[in-house]
Amino acid sequence: MKIRHIAPALLVTAATLMSQPPDALGQSASPIANQSLAKTQKPPLYGSHWMAITGKPLAATAGAMIFQRGGNAVDAACAMIAATSTMWDTLSWGGETQALVYDPRSKKVIAINGLGVAPTGATPAFYRAKGHEYPPEYGPLAALTPGTPGGLMLMLEEYGTLSLAEVLAPAIELADGYAIDAETADKIEKFKDKLKEWPYSKQVFLPHLGEAREAPHAGEIFRQPELAATLRRMVEAEGQALAAGKSRKDAIHAAYERFYSGDIAQEFVRGVKEQGGLITLEDLANWRPLLEEPLHTNYRGVDVYKLDTWTQGPVLLQSLNILENFDLRAMGYNSASYIHTLYQAMNLAFADRDFYYGDPYFPPQEPRMGLLSKEYAKARAATIDPARNDAHAGPGDPYPFQGGTNPYGKMLEKLRTGAGAAQTANLDAPQFAQFQQGFKSGTTSVVAADAAGWLVSVTPSGGWIPATIAGRTGVGLSQRMQSFVLEPSTNPYNVLEPGKRPRVTLTPSMAFKDGLPWLAFAVQGGDTQDQNLLQFFLNVLEFGMTPQEASEAANFNSFQMRSSFDDHKSQPGRIVLSDQVPQWVRKELVKRGYRLEYESRSSGPINAIMLDHQHGSIWGGSSNHGEDYGVAW
Repeated sequence: MKIRHIAPALLVTAATLMSQPPDALGQSASPIANQSLAKTQKPPLYGSHWMAITGKPLAATAGAMIFQRGGNAVDAACAMIAATSTMWDTLSWGGETQALVYDPRSKKVIAINGLGVAPTGATPAFYRAKGHEYPPEYGPLAALTPGTPGGLMLMLEEYGTLSLAEVLAPAIELADGYAIDAETADKIEKFKDKLKEWPYSKQVFLPHLGEAREAPHAGEIFRQPELAATLRRMVEAEGQALAAGKSRKDAIHAAYERFYSGDIAQEFVRGVKEQGGLITLEDLANWRPLLEEPLHTNYRGVDVYKLDTWTQGPVLLQSLNILENFDLRAMGYNSASYIHTLYQAMNLAFADRDFYYGDPYFPPQEPRMGLLSKEYAKARAATIDPARNDAHAGPGDPYPFQGGTNPYGKMLEKLRTGAGAAQTANLDAPQFAQFQQGFKSGTTSVVAADAAGWLVSVTPSGGWIPATIAGRTGVGLSQRMQSFVLEPSTNPYNVLEPGKRPRVTLTPSMAFKDGLPWLAFAVQGGDTQDQNLLQFFLNVLEFGMTPQEASEAANFNSFQMRSSFDDHKSQPGRIVLSDQVPQWVRKELVKRGYRLEYESRSSGPINAIMLDHQHGSIWGGSSNHGEDYGVAW
């Protein structure tokens, strides 16, 4: 991997950038030298030994506990995934896990594919016969096979150092009972009518049936004895294998086999079938998590890594390739021209996502080489009108940029001529608020680092509230089937098929500077994830912000791409801005064809770690958007 040297930008605050002309940005010899930092709403994190950041403070503490036991960043990340899954931090154990791991021994970035697959019988004809235009948003028929247990155990087997028993200990303690936070408790109450549709969910989530409030109260000890028993069975399988003389890796795999082929699997499938789901024992036994090569691009001398086209991650790489053709720094941070240029670049990249992305293990083969071609990006950049939003921006044709012919040329032409026909008409404020909630459906994020050089970025998700719980396992089912399409004309690469992975929004990120690991960053938020991560990355690289400044800085969100959830509609030209955006910027954006909405905190719940190789220290940032935070030493 050859990386061209680039002098890092001087660190200045977002407020300073708003008031300075673009040429006031200087250069500095160190990414954290000579700065005068503004006071952020959350204090930045600093450490020299390790750092653990995730979506709930209690779950970050679980990562810290593992570090204190001598674990590495992978061990800590696995403990945080387990804790957030147990705490229902917009995910559960039946969801999916995907990660980027930097291994300092091999000096390589490895991708973890822990995404489940469509079960037996899940076909377009099956869902159409039930009157569905897309697979449903909730319930047993929304479920993939569970990927988080397998993804976690594969990561731990290959790159961790501790036992599964040690790594799951905090999650088991949480399952035995923890003081539930208000956000989760209130979400349960909000969806209590839906949860009552599924007997095992009702039993777990609603301890006060018949009372005015049926969900747990904030601070109440929330107990999940059946989930605790499931986790203990996995640990028991590991212990039995170790007692029989098996290696650490083989013992962890014994726990894997008990979940996917043993008594846990049998109860899981029984509970799914009882409630009308499709997942079979064969589906569980045949599924495997995968180790993969990540995709990457180089933006102004910095290598950026993302997962493959079974996620939306390459959107960020495509956006950077397009934006490399513009002088963003000269436009000024969050100026009208800057916002417009990013919005247009994302229009183009997300339009390609919506047509070309899908499971690379199934035909047709995604045109990855063309999509990530710098020449293709230059051609796409040339189509951007600097004065007006293109409400009909559609997918391009990357095939000529990889020496091929588009097998869907006629379909693409039909889509272009009918662009916008299937998109949502104007929504009033309440309708848009509901649309936005679905568009930004949550997950969590996990980032971890240690002094030995391990760096981890994860976006586990799926099985969020309201989840169907699979029998007496305590495991909530994924809802990720809704990200498939049933009709090839909308996305021929992402059509539902048994055994196939849907194209998901989950998208951990990693960046290298001067040949060294530099940034691990991730965020929750459905289709807004790579929008927020793109802006975070540019905030740090182009405008010299620290991770904490960049994670709190005002972002905007576009709704022009198709939602990956529920009805898969879009809102061309709609944009959500920080309510601190100046009036002159707002006026200019309206002139360029945008419909403006506002939020007081618009950064997205970004979590990030930056490695300072000059000083041997670790810098962390966690947005003020939600409940995310971290611990460092």
